Amino acid sequence: MHKNPFQRSLSYSWHQLNAKQIPSNLKGKSKSSQEWLLRQLADPYVEKARMMNYRCRSAFKLLEIDDKYKIISPGDVIIDCGAAPGSWTQIAAERCNANGKIENKPLGAVFSIDLRNIPPVTGATILGGMDFTKTESQLRLKKALDGRRVNCVLSDMAPNATGVKMLDQENIINLCYAVLKFALAMSSTQANLLMKVWDNADVPKLEKDLQRFYANVKRVKPRASRGDSSEHFLLARNYKGIDHAANHYSESSSGNS
Repeated sequence: MHKNPFQRSLSYSWHQLNAKQIPSNLKGKSKSSQEWLLRQLADPYVEKARMMNYRCRSAFKLLEIDDKYKIISPGDVIIDCGAAPGSWTQIAAERCNANGKIENKPLGAVFSIDLRNIPPVTGATILGGMDFTKTESQLRLKKALDGRRVNCVLSDMAPNATGVKMLDQENIINLCYAVLKFALAMSSTQANLLMKVWDNADVPKLEKDLQRFYANVKRVKPRASRGDSSEHFLLARNYKGIDHAANHYSESSSGNS
C-alpha cells in the first residue's frame, strides 16, 4: 500500500529525529523546560511545520478540521482570535484565498488579533498587541471589517495557566463566551465558529448555548492535539442568524458576562 505524502513526510521526520542526538544545551534549564524541549524534538508535527513553512505545529489542527468539515471557502471573511504566532492565519489566508493564490476564485479576507505581536501574513490584516476581550479592541476590529459580515470565526485562544485548575477552567470558558458574543454580532447566516476549550464541567453548558444559535455543534480533537492534553475544540456550523441570536443570547449569557 502506498503512503500518502503526509504519511511519508512524517515517516521521514521520525527517521531524521531518531538520527539526532539529545541536545546538549539542557544544563541549567528547569525540569519543565527540559521536558518541553525534548517533546518538541520528538514531535513529528514540529518538523512537518518547519518543512512546510508554517509558524508552529498548530497549523495541522486547523488543516485537519477544515479538510474534514469544510469550514473555510474562497471568498470568506475570517476572524482569527488569539492568532500569534500566525499559523492559523496562514491556513485561513490560503483557504479563503486572501493571499490571491487560487486562480479564478473570489478573494477572501483574514483579520487576526492577539495580545502579542504577529509577523505579517500575506492577505491578512494584523491587529497585534491588542486584547480581544477589551471593548476598544473589538471596536478596532469592527472598524477594520468595514461593514463586512464574517463567515468564520476561529479562536485558538487560551489564558495563561495559573496552576489553579478551577480558575484556569473559568478563564478559558470566559474567553469562549467573549468570542461567541462577538461572533453572534458580526457573523453572516450559515457562518461557522471554531473555539479551543479545555475539558471541564462547564463545557456541556457552553455546547448547549452554541446549539441555540448554530445548526450543528460538536467536539473535535484533531490528531495534532497532543494525546495527554485536555485541549479540544468546539465546532459550531451554520449560524442561524442575527435575529435568532438577538432573541436568545441574553438568556444564554446571563451567568457568563
